[in-house]
Amino acid sequence: MSTADTQTREGIIAALATYLMWGFLPVYFVMVREVDASEVLAHRVLWAVPFGALILLFRRQWSEVARALTHRLMLAWLSLSALFISINWFIYIWAIQDGRILEASLGYYINPLTNMLVGVLFFGERLRSYQLIAVVLATVGVLILAISGGVIPWVALSLAVSFTVYAAVRKKVVIGAMPGLFIETALLLPFACVWIGYLYSSSQLAFASGNSSTTIWLMIAGPVTVLPLLCFALAARRLPLTTLGFMQFLSPTLQFLTGIYYGEHLTTAHLFCFGFIWAAVAFFVFDALQATKKPLLKASAGA
Repeated sequence: MSTADTQTREGIIAALATYLMWGFLPVYFVMVREVDASEVLAHRVLWAVPFGALILLFRRQWSEVARALTHRLMLAWLSLSALFISINWFIYIWAIQDGRILEASLGYYINPLTNMLVGVLFFGERLRSYQLIAVVLATVGVLILAISGGVIPWVALSLAVSFTVYAAVRKKVVIGAMPGLFIETALLLPFACVWIGYLYSSSQLAFASGNSSTTIWLMIAGPVTVLPLLCFALAARRLPLTTLGFMQFLSPTLQFLTGIYYGEHLTTAHLFCFGFIWAAVAFFVFDALQATKKPLLKASAGA
């Protein structure tokens, strides 16, 4: 097997690991459902820092961290990205604990489409015809759910928008995925520690309160946060972004199925909404395939 084939195989394995872990992430938050979402978020930050530090040591990426910490503009952008990823994490944790896994999965279905809109509005990109159709279909799907249910699916929209803004901010910073996440969680660490201290002083802390299983589950929040991103970083180096773009829809699909497994009610409005979203995804993937074929056709014509 050639080196290129080996890298592709490793990339696919890493990508599958990434999206499987993200896809089944709701199961973890269901396991800590009795713990307040704010405390779960605090532990996610607290335990991600030492676990991330070990990964950086193993991958010899501390120089990248040091470079970012001495660069004021880079540190400012990472502070902003830390804010938005914490908002995204909190909404997601709360949604899962509140029995809104289906709506959370909807947010990550429409996230690639909100990414395209941000590209148009702020980065001067232009939507191709199939991309435009995908955006329109997704918008119709969300409107159907909002009108039929009488409530705007704010969880899905908040997750999509917060993660899109996070991604847009991270585009401003030239730093690896792991060093970037480590700095973001390190910046959030003082706030997490203060909040855990407050919960302890007010006798509301679930951690180490007598239930050893809860304590262990909360400590696992570090690996649960860091490992998928590590696998993603490995996959991104070995696979074309188009391939990763196709595979990213595995996560919300697994989240959707997890919501069904936990007995969340799938209404007629949900069915219509997801039908339009899945159609939008199909156009999104088809457009990506077409965009991939064009350079290949030009290359063969030139040869």
